[in-house]
Amino acid sequence: MRIFCCVLFLFSMDQVAPAESKRLSVSGYGVINYANFDWQTDPERRAQIDVERLVIAPKFQMSEVIRLEAELEFEHGGTGTTMEFDKFEEFGEFEMEIEKGGEVIVEKLAAVFEIRPTVSLRIGHIIVPIGLTAKRHRPQHYFTTTRPESESNLIPTIWHENGIELFGKAGALSYQAQIVNGLDSTGFSSRRWIVGGHQLRFETANAEDFALVGRVDYKVMAGTVLGISGYYGDSADNRPKPDLQVDTTVSILNLHGFYEVGALKVRGLFLYGTLENSDLISKANRNLSNKLNVKRTPVGSRAFGGYLEIGYNLLAFFKSSLNTEAALDLFVRYDNYDTMAEVEGDIFDNPRWERQTWTFGVNYHLHPQLVFKGHYSARRLGTEVDNEENTFALGFGFQY
Repeated sequence: MRIFCCVLFLFSMDQVAPAESKRLSVSGYGVINYANFDWQTDPERRAQIDVERLVIAPKFQMSEVIRLEAELEFEHGGTGTTMEFDKFEEFGEFEMEIEKGGEVIVEKLAAVFEIRPTVSLRIGHIIVPIGLTAKRHRPQHYFTTTRPESESNLIPTIWHENGIELFGKAGALSYQAQIVNGLDSTGFSSRRWIVGGHQLRFETANAEDFALVGRVDYKVMAGTVLGISGYYGDSADNRPKPDLQVDTTVSILNLHGFYEVGALKVRGLFLYGTLENSDLISKANRNLSNKLNVKRTPVGSRAFGGYLEIGYNLLAFFKSSLNTEAALDLFVRYDNYDTMAEVEGDIFDNPRWERQTWTFGVNYHLHPQLVFKGHYSARRLGTEVDNEENTFALGFGFQY
């Protein structure tokens, strides 16, 4: 039914009157990936192909100052139910969980009021602008087949919540300030820290706790941006049941930037976060129902992560004789992240979640809107034995 409604929406766009069609625009992107695994931690892990996502993002300029925005994402090829084993979140025990085989997600649904260039207002379901991926999440914005692992294992990507936002630009400076509904601490885990706290499990999001979000970016020059973003909000009262009577504030600070000038591309990010009363969250989560579909594993009180990637377009040496629209980026990236950098109380600081990864690969941009990717990543865990996770991946992405 959901897919039928989406198809009906796309068909209806063809029926828009000529005057209105000038005010309607549609963009989006898609990604399909293949991965082959050589992991000591999971020797039987099988190769896989993932129709990772298709995004449709319509905008309608209602008037000179009012704009409607939406972003609809189809994930993993559709909807349904699958079962998987998670061998690692319970320190080696097998854990079976039910997950959606795919999803149709509304990532953005908002009204924008463009008051003036320095001050505008956005109300509705909005993107939370923490990290580099929040603003640069199309396949041309990162080298690997999937989004940067340091970021996606610490915070939701793409992170979207309900709220209100002030934003604008003043010269080279742009800013965003938001109030959004907070996270649900029942979803926090050892492997991915607060990522599972993003409220997607139920039809509605609990809004007892809210969060403050801010971001500032400075455009140093064309193709070069440096920025900072932050998040602060409690996560106790958004749990499905009122079973935790303490503050569980999540605080995040992020530094990010990119330099994309000529043939050279450099991108980087550092993220640091703290979680108040993480030991009490861990204790409360142990008693959660299996039907809630959460990990119920210990949670770190501090987490950090960062990456630096550098790529160079080899076709720049042959510009005079080749198609100038094409690019062949050879790249390297280093990730370092720990989702249990520190713990509280009697929680065991599992070294498995201290991870470092070197990734090497190539991106071939046949067209500025179409990229083919290949990479090999070597991840090493903080444990002393069986700590190697090597992955070979291929994929392609497009935007329109």
